[in-house]
Amino acid sequence: MSARPPQTAVIGAGISGLTASKMLADYGVPFATFESSDRVGGNWAFGNPNGHSSAYRSLHIDTSKHQLSFRDFPMPDDYPDFPHHTLIKQYLDDYTDAFGLREKIEFGNGITHAHRLDGGGWELSTQRGETRYADLLVVANGHHWDPRLPDFPGEFAGVEMHAHSYIDPRTPLDLYGKRILVVGLGNSAADIAVELSSRTLENSVTISTRSSAWIVPKYLGGKPADKYYRTSPHIPFAWQRKIAQVFQPLTAGRPENYGLPKPNHKFFEAHPTQSVELPFRLGAGDVTAKGDISRLDGDTVHFVDGSSADFDVIIYATGYNITFPFFDPDFISAPGNQIDLYKRMIYPGVDDALFVGFAQATPTLFPFVECQARLVGAYAVGQYQPPPVDEMRRVIAEDQEFYTGHMVHSARHTQQLDYFLYEHDMRTKELPAGRRRAAEIGAPSWAGVAERSPHNGDPSTESAETATELVSISDGGSR
Repeated sequence: MSARPPQTAVIGAGISGLTASKMLADYGVPFATFESSDRVGGNWAFGNPNGHSSAYRSLHIDTSKHQLSFRDFPMPDDYPDFPHHTLIKQYLDDYTDAFGLREKIEFGNGITHAHRLDGGGWELSTQRGETRYADLLVVANGHHWDPRLPDFPGEFAGVEMHAHSYIDPRTPLDLYGKRILVVGLGNSAADIAVELSSRTLENSVTISTRSSAWIVPKYLGGKPADKYYRTSPHIPFAWQRKIAQVFQPLTAGRPENYGLPKPNHKFFEAHPTQSVELPFRLGAGDVTAKGDISRLDGDTVHFVDGSSADFDVIIYATGYNITFPFFDPDFISAPGNQIDLYKRMIYPGVDDALFVGFAQATPTLFPFVECQARLVGAYAVGQYQPPPVDEMRRVIAEDQEFYTGHMVHSARHTQQLDYFLYEHDMRTKELPAGRRRAAEIGAPSWAGVAERSPHNGDPSTESAETATELVSISDGGSR
């Protein structure tokens, strides 16, 4: 164990920040969690005042509670199979309070800038105008809050909005008696198209897709379908995909059977869409399916198949950018949603930052971030060391090919991975190997920058005036 655990700052109190904070507390590591909002939950805090929630009023989780629960905090037995977002938020509140995390969260005090100091350690600027220090930075600001918009030729004369802003048929727009085009075919696109196509709203709804998608059912044999989903580390991943590709049409049919364009990929070569109602709405004529858009022209949208139609509103359910607004872009960024992280956590050459939650994990993000949090705790107390930078880069390329080499090339799939295979690799290989490396080369040598504080470096208590003065003294007044 390292001689002194690092004073640690966690950015964000969504599911990633909460699980990392809980693990730091378990290991006895001093930390503060910085949250720009007045509540926990991140994306699952409906109406989050920081603007980062993409939850709409009718949203239910697409993964069943059986796959969603944290191992050390199961969801209540009385929760339904697919809980509403209000229950997910309550679950995260209960998790926060059960492990005493709330007192370590600084609400309304997000990190506005993170500057890595020469020799290691971080100078942090906060929402309240403070300057704070930390030896170790945990980046957990999420990746479903910065909307990504397509760039089609031409201009649209009607109203355009991203699904991030959609709340319900009355908010932020009155979507009654409208000609609506939903662009995209992910889970949010399917939910929104289904909701707006209710005959009671008297809308005309069309859904446009570039690649199409395989639709998977939520129930199979009367049980949540994902209860039967578990990949094995002992069978080649490619073989398991081929088996799934054979049986998928037998369980849910082919997308073109109910009116969608034929997918340009095989099952599991792109993220599938989980929906019970969309196939019915397509089959009932309530939703019309189209291929990709070729151009916009006033009220008219032209499609690649040569057809066109007039619309009042376009809702883009086209995904999100991975964004780190507190880093200088030339330091760490993710152009095209591509960021090379060792085990999706460590940026080579920056050994005092850990990234948590930056993956599109199948079947769900919740146990994935819990798995990553184990490395956070072990690293902080010297029970884990990563390999040299060259080895990290080699493994990053191998893992990227393993998890995404078979996927459709798009910004959506750059961070795709299978949770079960990832967790097995971390538990049986990476964490034990990291423990051996720590024993051989020693625990991480933390910069001790936070110890400059008269409050023993606790990033939760240092004042802006004192911190700025300490920077000037320690750096000889050069800044």
